[in-house]
Order: sequence, then C-alpha cells, then structure tokens
Amino acid sequence: MTKTAAIIGGGVIGGGWAARFLLMGWDVRVFDPDPEAERKIGEVMANAERALPMLYEAPLPARGTLSFHATIAEAVEGAQYVQESVPERLDLKLKVYQELQAHCSTDCVLASSTSGFKPSELQEGSNRPGQILVAHPFNPVYLLPLAELVPGPNGDPEVIERARTVLTEIGMHPLHVKAEIDAHIADRFLEAVWREALWLVKDGIATTEEIDDAIRYGFGLRWAQMGLFETYRVAGGEAGMKHFMAQFGPALKWPWTKLMDVPEFNDELVDLIAGQSDAQSGHMSIRELERLRDDNLVAMMRALKGQEAAAGKLILDHDATLRKPLGDDVPLVTVRRKIPVDWTDMNRHMNEGRYGQIFSDASEEFMTHVGADRAYVDAGNSYFTAETTTKFLAETLAGEDVIVETKVTLGEGKKLRLWHEMKRATDGELMATCDQFLLHVSLETRRSCPPLPHVQSAIEALAKAHSEA
Repeated sequence: MTKTAAIIGGGVIGGGWAARFLLMGWDVRVFDPDPEAERKIGEVMANAERALPMLYEAPLPARGTLSFHATIAEAVEGAQYVQESVPERLDLKLKVYQELQAHCSTDCVLASSTSGFKPSELQEGSNRPGQILVAHPFNPVYLLPLAELVPGPNGDPEVIERARTVLTEIGMHPLHVKAEIDAHIADRFLEAVWREALWLVKDGIATTEEIDDAIRYGFGLRWAQMGLFETYRVAGGEAGMKHFMAQFGPALKWPWTKLMDVPEFNDELVDLIAGQSDAQSGHMSIRELERLRDDNLVAMMRALKGQEAAAGKLILDHDATLRKPLGDDVPLVTVRRKIPVDWTDMNRHMNEGRYGQIFSDASEEFMTHVGADRAYVDAGNSYFTAETTTKFLAETLAGEDVIVETKVTLGEGKKLRLWHEMKRATDGELMATCDQFLLHVSLETRRSCPPLPHVQSAIEALAKAHSEA
C-alpha cells in the first residue's frame, strides 16, 4: 500500500516535514497558496537530502513522490496522515480543519505543528475532534527527532496510536504529552531562557554572541545528551538528586531571575538585538548557516549514536529497521550509504581511517549474510582480519553517495579472502579497493579454527559463484 502524507503549509516547518516524509519513502502532497512554495520546499529538500542520510549506515528507503496541489481537497486525497503547518492564527487553523475534515478520510490522522495552541482549541466546532491532535516538531524537522504528541482531553486512542506509529516509522521520537498546556513542554523552557536572554542584552550584561557562547560551550552540550534532570542528578555526586536539591534548592529564592517580568519589547530593543545578531553572523547567508547547523547536528548525533545514547540511540535503532538482507547479486552490494561529515579531514575529503571503517562495515554485512552474525559471535566464533591492502583511487567527499561491491576470492577452510570495490553511486567511478584476508577463530582459544558447517558451506557457494562470474 502506498503511504501518503499531506502537508498543509509549506514554510520552514512544513518543508521540513515534507522532506522527512519524502526521504523515508512516503509520497508527499503539498498545499500552500504561496507561489514560491515549490522553490522554498525545493531548497529545504536539498539540505535534507544532503544531511539526513549521513545519520544512517543503512540506505534510506526509496524516495517517495512529491507533488503540489491547488486546493486542500486535492492535497489530502488518499492521505493517511496530514500535517498542518499554517501560520499561528487560531481563526485560520479552525478554517483549515473544517476544510480538512470535509475532504480527508475519517481514519486519517490530522496533526498540527502548532507551538502554542492546545488541541482542545484546534478541535473547537469539529465533528470529529478526536481526529485532531498536535505533533509539534523542532527545526530542522528532517534532522531533529522530537515531536511533542498532544492529543488533548478529546483525543482518540486509536488516532494517537496511528500518529505514534507513523512518527516512529519516519525516525522521530513521539513524546506523548498526556495533559495539554499552553506551549506544550519544550517551548516553555525555550520561552524562559528567551526572556532571561532579552533582559541580559537589554541591561548590557551580555551580547547575543556571548549568550550563545554560554549555551553552546557549556550546558547546551550537557543538555544535548542528558537533558535537565539527569544533568543535575550527576551534579549531586554520589549522593544523587536529593543532595543536589538540598544544596541548590535555596537558590530558588535568590533574586537571580527576571523570569516573571518581561522587558518592554520596543523598537530600541529590537534594533539592539538585531544589530548584535548581524555583527555575530551576518557574514553568512541563511543557507550557509543552515548547512553549518546541519553539519554540526549530524556530527553530534552520530557521536551520540556511537555511544548508543539519547538521540543517537534512536537513530541506531531506526537504522536497524532500514537495513535489508543482501540479495544474490554478484558481486554482493554490501554497503550503500552517504559519506557523513564526521568522516572527513581538514582537506574535506574522507580520511584514510574511514576507508578501513567502510570496508570493515562491508565485511560485517557479508558475515551476517553467510550466517556469521552476532549470535554466531556470541556463541564463540568469529573472523579476524589478518591483512588488508587498500588503494585510494579518487577523492571521496562528504555528502557523496557510495556503494561497496564485495567478491569472495578465497573461501577454503578457515581462510577467507574478500575483494571490495568502493564506487561513487551516481556514476560508478571506482574510488578505492581493499583486498582483505581473514582467518576464522575460536573466541575461547583466540586461535584459528574451521568455521561451523553452515557458514563454511555458504562461503564455499559464494566463492564458486563469484569465481564463475
């Protein structure tokens, strides 16, 4: 069955939703009266196509079909999921939901990207209030996985579950907010920090750049992988959270914050902040800033992925669902991937250590294919690499799509030899080769020994087929 999502409103957020759905294999139908919508979404798509696949070792699903439609009725035709991202005006949103429910299927999920309105407000006057919920994302939607899923008191459990399933399938973390509240959860924190930042600038305590430095060089790094409460639990030392609360709780009564007060939001304050912001990063275009942001997010989330922590654990688990068994091709295509930014050096091309990584990944996929998988290793059997010869034939740049083709050139007893060729996916250019010699070993004795019969027979069959190809 074709999976179809309708995106109503194609701005920054709607475009990000469109990109994530499209790159995760869904057909996407867009409605936006802006005559520039197709161009704007195209630019978001270009960033997403470059960045999102870098998070994964497995290839993403085949890209869906993107289409633009003149009416809401056309856009929602055949859609199982609708994401509304129109401007934050309640009268406009209510009008949109009336039209959506007049034309969409009754079992379609209707989700709003709203950062401020509660579901009960969006459901006013609706014939099917349980069909409407909030799925509030964060920019860029195609990289940041959080979606605050807020059904409100009229939420339909079946609709909530369908929304949760869809969001999980496209690699997001649906955070089920069970009680509705203005601005949901995350934006309430952002609003508190924003208010303090406005005062710090207005009172001449800090510039916009200094405030950003305080976040990105300090607690922002902790929050990215531990959140707030886990960070403070660690701050309590061996005594834990109770000790932290006892030690720092009294500070809540100190006059540190102006959180309950707001500076006058006048032209003078706006000009002050805008001027400092221009001085801070006005030398870069918005697209350049977006690319820098995306590269940094990819590198950070891939680091977390290596530690199986926070957002990285989510990507790791989603990556596993995207992996497909190898077929019977000769040679075997053991790797299909985009080169991530954290694999490059100061020359902006892939460093030699990562060639070892990609060919190691190829051999691991091969091992799984012949039955020498994790269970095989857990049972005390494995292959160790004894020798490799790698030749570098062409530069490999961040963002390039590559494949690795693998042939068995020797498969006798405990000896295995694999020949890997890494090629650029777009034109087939040979970029590197690796001749890899491996020995089967017992993990108990750490000495070479014959593989188990089912692995040996699979390797021998492949060696024969590859020699005849």
